[in-house]
Amino acid sequence: MIHSPYVRKPVSVQRTMGLVLIALLPGIAAYVWQVGAGVLINLAIATVAAMLAEALVLRLRRRPVRIAVTDLSAVVTAWLVTLCFPPIVPWWLTVTAVLVAIVAVKHLYGGLGQNPFNPAMVAYCTMIVAFPALMSQWPPAGQLPFDTQLALILGGSREVDGITGATALDALRTGLRAGVGPVDAVREGSAFGLLGGRGWEWIALGYILGGLFLLATRIITWHMPVAFIATFGGVSALFWLLDPAQFASPLFHLASGGAMLAAFFIVTDPVSGTTTPRGKLLFAAGIALLAWLIRNFGAYPEGIAFAVLLMNMCVPLLDMKTQPRVFGHRNGTPGGDRQ
Repeated sequence: MIHSPYVRKPVSVQRTMGLVLIALLPGIAAYVWQVGAGVLINLAIATVAAMLAEALVLRLRRRPVRIAVTDLSAVVTAWLVTLCFPPIVPWWLTVTAVLVAIVAVKHLYGGLGQNPFNPAMVAYCTMIVAFPALMSQWPPAGQLPFDTQLALILGGSREVDGITGATALDALRTGLRAGVGPVDAVREGSAFGLLGGRGWEWIALGYILGGLFLLATRIITWHMPVAFIATFGGVSALFWLLDPAQFASPLFHLASGGAMLAAFFIVTDPVSGTTTPRGKLLFAAGIALLAWLIRNFGAYPEGIAFAVLLMNMCVPLLDMKTQPRVFGHRNGTPGGDRQ
């Protein structure tokens, strides 16, 4: 018979981040299979840049370098930044984004565990506003040789109009606004696959498998992924049923863009997100709703990053209003006046 106290072995930051990196591997494998190995080059560049930036900032702040660098948190940020970017962006854009995430967002707010905003999403939004043309260069699935991808990444060539195309989300938005026809007519283009963008269904499946791994290892809880997917799918289904000619199906929205990457790896960020169970549900649902609105009515075809940052600003309010009720105190103010 086991007696109390029931004390578990503490979970280190390094182990947590290591499991997150392992969970990303199925999605990365599908990414490479569908789009090409260029993403591996950018992952390597981003990883080196993140480690060097982390070490340099820690040395300037007179903090221990070895322990912080080896906790893998910088590597997770670098990988998430890279996986949000087109796989053939020039190397300097990847490095710049990583520097924004590590230096400006993470360390200027105090370092690991202190940043109020998601570093990868700030980096993505900064780059898409500053370099919109480069951030929209997506190669067609399986049609760009590795040597060409390598030349584009290392050489930074801008002559890519003939070998890149719009994503399914961008093609759908542009087609509907141009009056090409209803959703079914627009989706006959080469950018579309069975459910979402061509090849992106498999990438989404890879992220789902990684997310299930994180749930099984208890790195994340079910609240945020379920709330995000349910809200995104539910709102998409509602408008699709009301007007299928103008709104895409929920399967299309969930299988396209960064929806599954966001559901399991971005929305679930423990630092910039909420901490209470009800707060997690509201936080993820808010991101899903805002992302759907931006996708359908905003200026950008993908709105998840902007939605995450907007909801990051709501985290203090959500945490305050969703604190579990403590007996003898008003709800949300466990240290406040007694009832």
